[in-house]
Amino acid sequence: MSDPAATESVSNYADLAALIEYALTRSELSEADVARACELAKQHGLASVMVRPSDVDLVARWMTGSGVRLGAIVDSPHGYSTTAAKTYAARDLLRRGVQEIDTVMNTGKLVSRQFQYLETELLQMADACHQSAALLKVNLESEFLTEELNIIACRIARRAGADYIGTNKLEDVPLLLSHARDRLKIKCHGQIGDLDAALAFREAGCARIEIAEPISILEAWKARCGAGG
Repeated sequence: MSDPAATESVSNYADLAALIEYALTRSELSEADVARACELAKQHGLASVMVRPSDVDLVARWMTGSGVRLGAIVDSPHGYSTTAAKTYAARDLLRRGVQEIDTVMNTGKLVSRQFQYLETELLQMADACHQSAALLKVNLESEFLTEELNIIACRIARRAGADYIGTNKLEDVPLLLSHARDRLKIKCHGQIGDLDAALAFREAGCARIEIAEPISILEAWKARCGAGG
């Protein structure tokens, strides 16, 4: 007969793993590093791997049939490219098998209150993603935004049909949730260095947590849950 406490711990471990995006976008990562990380993502049942556009063709082959979704970044880290360039990049990645696109809302346009520009841009990107049954996640440079601009950014992303809006500030998660109106999910794209930080974003309501080194965090969670090996 199975131990209910152990079953609950394993479930909790799996639940946390299923929120994590393995960020594989650092410049110093070799293709061999990315390959090893993809294997770890499969072994641990992570939600997705988020890779550099130039790695997409390789990773698409490595992840086939795994259940781990393939994501890629467009115009990171600042989102300052033209709408045409962003849309072309998104369509190219989707054609190559990407299932999730992460982009950055153009902070300069947001603080300049060019809201229609931003909505039109994100609408084109969201349409491209949804035509390929893919997700669009829009990250904010929250450290530059007032509460008002965070709310407006959330409204823009919602109207444009984005699937997620991302913040790197824990204190902004409740605000974004309150304006998402069940049409946007919230993502953490900040620096997550330990288990407690990851759990704090999860408890705040994030449906995805981007982490550059997730395995040590998952092992710490497994130890805390008492799930064993």
